[in-house]
Amino acid sequence: MLLVVANGTPVIIGILLGTRLDWPLDGNHRFLDGRPLLGPSKTIRGIIGAVMATALLAPLLGLAPTRGAAFGLLAMAGDLLSSFIKRRLQIAPSQSAPLLDQLPETLIPLGVMHPLLGATAVEVLLAVLIFMAIDLIFSHLHERREL
Repeated sequence: MLLVVANGTPVIIGILLGTRLDWPLDGNHRFLDGRPLLGPSKTIRGIIGAVMATALLAPLLGLAPTRGAAFGLLAMAGDLLSSFIKRRLQIAPSQSAPLLDQLPETLIPLGVMHPLLGATAVEVLLAVLIFMAIDLIFSHLHERREL
């Protein structure tokens, strides 16, 4: 649930606010290769929203808000890593890249926090697979809607 909320919150905020307060996290800077560092879809409001939403959800799951916030921050770190890699591979912002879109943002928070969450390796693997399935379905629906 934390994965879905952390990764879904920036999308929902974007739908609700449109372009208001959508300051790019990378300040529109470019990397050494001349491509965007992260791209315009990675915003300060998205990161803050994800961290706040996971902090608010955490107590409902029996976790401290600080653990929820840490989870959200780690999920966003994974998302930023995948965006950085996608820009290097010349994949457009918000364009789907199966596995690259899901693995960093699931494995980083779950890998770091599984002892604090009390999750076993099997539960982590199951969470990764479930999140990947959900994300791939929504990515496919989003791409079909834009056609």
